[in-house]
Amino acid sequence: MQIAVVMDPIGSVSVDKDTSFALMLRAQTLGHRVYYLSHRDLLAGGGTVTGFARAVTLARSAPPAHAEIGPVERIDLAAIDAILVRTDPPFDDQYLYTTQLLELLRGRTLVVNDPRGLREANEKLYAIQFADVMPRTIVSSQAAHIAEFIETIGGIGVIKPLDGAGGRGVMVLDRADKNFNVIIELSTHEGKRFSMVQEFLPAVRQGDKRILLLDGEPLGAILRVPRADEARSNIHVGGSVEPTDLTAEDLAIVERLAPRLRADGLYFVGLDVIGGKLTEVNVTSPTGIQEVSRFTGSDPERKVIEWIERRAAQVKASARAR
Repeated sequence: MQIAVVMDPIGSVSVDKDTSFALMLRAQTLGHRVYYLSHRDLLAGGGTVTGFARAVTLARSAPPAHAEIGPVERIDLAAIDAILVRTDPPFDDQYLYTTQLLELLRGRTLVVNDPRGLREANEKLYAIQFADVMPRTIVSSQAAHIAEFIETIGGIGVIKPLDGAGGRGVMVLDRADKNFNVIIELSTHEGKRFSMVQEFLPAVRQGDKRILLLDGEPLGAILRVPRADEARSNIHVGGSVEPTDLTAEDLAIVERLAPRLRADGLYFVGLDVIGGKLTEVNVTSPTGIQEVSRFTGSDPERKVIEWIERRAAQVKASARAR
């Protein structure tokens, strides 16, 4: 099988943490040819998409020995078995255009996650379809609405930009803080942009759970615990990672979301759960698979690649039958 991965520069990945690296390495060990390319390596025309890709050979070694990158090859991506879209947020114009280009491959090759699903699923806004399993939440650009909501939920909440990732721009919003209005102004760009505001969940001090799903089924979970001087638990801002189990509440959230995720072609997904409440749905480049693997010994990378093998074969068979 041939797998192409659209991702950020491979030279900068963390060998022991990066999920894209782990998936590519496992695909390689299972005998598949792996290609690496970026957004700007795509060329569309004549009803198909070409990739100026490089075959890559990976090793769990310190950079730069972790990736041996071959020469550029011009490849018809419709002939590739599977394409993984794994660039990090934010979801900007370039990302949008990439999903639209990859749409041309529908029915001819497997794209994970589905380009339509990626366009529909803002990682903050997608979650509000499931308000029954979320903390109390609003989305607004208006300071008055946000202030009223904060009063309603007891005077303290969390405000998040809709295009942030890795904890960037996430701030505690406390009515007693003299910077309360300034924080709202900064987050909403003085009323010009939407922000998400959620009630503050004290359970975040025990950790923010990342649940990895494959085709609606749990692969495992990790717990990201914030530093004592931080409200955010993201690994990027110093959160530590601990093993954890899935609770009945967690499994109920998975069951609630799974049918919609499958319908939207969002096959490899990370749910963020705090105290049994869904806070975000990560679909662009969910992380945590290496930590799940270390804590559980369950080899989730193999499960992902073997699922891709099966699904890609189905797509190719359907294409041949048409």
